[in-house]
Amino acid sequence: MIYITRRERFNAAHKLYNENWSKEKNDEVFGKCANANWHGHNFDLIVTVKGEVDPDTGFVMNLKDLSQIIKDEVIEKVDHKNLNLDVDFMIGKFPSTEILAMEFWRILEPLIKAEGAQLHYIKLVETENNYVEYYGE
Repeated sequence: MIYITRRERFNAAHKLYNENWSKEKNDEVFGKCANANWHGHNFDLIVTVKGEVDPDTGFVMNLKDLSQIIKDEVIEKVDHKNLNLDVDFMIGKFPSTEILAMEFWRILEPLIKAEGAQLHYIKLVETENNYVEYYGE
């Protein structure tokens, strides 16, 4: 088993705000992330896939193909968008980095599987100090 990784980047805005709570409670829990005028991040999306090396290509999966899948199915839909308002697969979902990573997994996993590899994990870096890792569990 060998693992390969591709990184893509995107910029997006969101607001963390629970409509069932008071403004004070939202401010207490989410701080600046509850800003009424939104806030944004320069995200790094790191996708690692695993599998056996194809003896004909020497690849687990062609990284060019992996990059294109990520760009077509995720980046084009979230880059320079408001995650709360503009992204169809986030409608009705809380736009935390955790939920976003889980949605990326849901989208990418079957497409990577169709290419003969397995999605191992997604790392979504929100800031230089904050990131999530998701292994599909």
